[in-house]
Amino acid sequence: MKKIGIFYGTTTGSTALVAKKIAKELGVADEDVKNVASAAPSDLGDYEAVLLGCSTWGDGDMQGDMHDFIDGASTLMLRGKKIAYFGCGDDSMSDTFCNGVGEMYRRMAATEAQPIGIYNTYGFEFNHTGAEVDGKIVGLLIDNTNHEDLTDTKIKEWCEELKGEI
Repeated sequence: MKKIGIFYGTTTGSTALVAKKIAKELGVADEDVKNVASAAPSDLGDYEAVLLGCSTWGDGDMQGDMHDFIDGASTLMLRGKKIAYFGCGDDSMSDTFCNGVGEMYRRMAATEAQPIGIYNTYGFEFNHTGAEVDGKIVGLLIDNTNHEDLTDTKIKEWCEELKGEI
């Protein structure tokens, strides 16, 4: 498997917890799991595959630290690298559920990294998510507020799929 870096933005710790669970499933070393508040966008260049994660806040916005990180990361040329997205949200915010995942996906498209990690939304009920692009969910969506019982299963399934793509 290629060298994987996991980069996350977190405010309450929920996305950090998900990032660490993903790292455990994929066998990613602790030093390759980075809070974007203390990482530079150029650090993405150290990895063959990158996973980006954040929560969704307010009116469907990316978590603040990730928003700033993506400002710099989206200007990089990452052709030849693979990139996957994950995010935390609350499906009771039914019009903006996990919008941050879709925002990361859209903003990182210019880097020419190859997106991987398309997944599903079973177990959640919402009206709309910005994480849906061309009829597909572009990453792993997690709701630890209302559906914590699904978190570990979703992470395991998504990581199994990623192993086949990385």
